[in-house]
Amino acid sequence: MKRVLTYGTFDLLHYGHIRLLKRAKEMGDYLIVALSTDEFNASKGKKAYHDYETRKKMLEAIRYVDLVIPESCWEQKADDVKNYFVDVVVMGDDWAGSDRFDYLKEICDLQFLSRTPGISTTKIKGDLNLSEQK
Repeated sequence: MKRVLTYGTFDLLHYGHIRLLKRAKEMGDYLIVALSTDEFNASKGKKAYHDYETRKKMLEAIRYVDLVIPESCWEQKADDVKNYFVDVVVMGDDWAGSDRFDYLKEICDLQFLSRTPGISTTKIKGDLNLSEQK
């Protein structure tokens, strides 16, 4: 069984997220999503609209996702790969070349997938703010 792992906040779930999860699942047999906790997001200066438990339930309802685990710090990635017997870590290509992931090449396959053009959580939040101002 080939296990694939990805990381993210997955707030304001959108088509780009679904597309990433689908493509990640196509790279193996079992997809694990490490979901950023509310506390970890706060440490990064981020705040999700939905709390961790709500985001977890949304991800668990997606047919491509087999398991959701908490991401509570940057440093846990190597342990996740080892503890969950991960073969491939998949991330959006905005993370390519980042020291947050590149070291994983030593213990597993690391793949970066292109982002879905025209959609992002940041764009959605910006669009919603613009429409509220009108």
